[in-house]
Amino acid sequence: MLIHTPEPRPSQVIIYAGGQLGDSMLTLLETADYVIGADRGALFLIQHHIQPDLAVGDFDSVQENERIWIREQSRQYIDFDAVDKDYTDTELAFNIALEWLPEQITLCGVTGTRLDHTLANIHLLRKALDAGVACRIVDDHNLIMITNSALTLTRQPFPYISLLPLSSVVTGITLEGFAYPLTNATLQIGQSLGISNEFVNEEVTITVTDGYLLVMCSRD
Repeated sequence: MLIHTPEPRPSQVIIYAGGQLGDSMLTLLETADYVIGADRGALFLIQHHIQPDLAVGDFDSVQENERIWIREQSRQYIDFDAVDKDYTDTELAFNIALEWLPEQITLCGVTGTRLDHTLANIHLLRKALDAGVACRIVDDHNLIMITNSALTLTRQPFPYISLLPLSSVVTGITLEGFAYPLTNATLQIGQSLGISNEFVNEEVTITVTDGYLLVMCSRD
């Protein structure tokens, strides 16, 4: 598989997958310097007059004429056999971006009705963190990140901020600037203690001693 490595290497990569996508997700392009469309996500971009830098996937969720259109309208196009591949289309795109070690990868269109795909995509946040790359998932109702050390956030356009462990145990959780602060707390898988906190200050800080903690800013 020959993939052109962009030069200079991008610092902000955004991936559009084939899940839940609204027109509001197009505003994310303002800060991106490389855009990947994964399967039907590439079609979404082209339908909105955005040329993907790379279209990748097995393209089994589009019609043949749409697949041809995607190939013609993308700067680079790579297709995979729908059966003979070990990764989802989203992870294929993610793995390509991760090889470039950008400053941040943004994933959109990776949530939706397929909970199995949504959970698998959330797990990609941990894979990025282990590689030293910041990664976030964005949709119309959620901003999802992960930390295993410290994370500072400015107030988001989401009223709630929830914390869920992505490892069996997360220890040393300290929250500053929240309606419900914590000091050196522990969260285990299955606990709901970290659900529906709120911003009090314009800037909040989350500190973790050990473990992987999902940070989810949400609205109804």
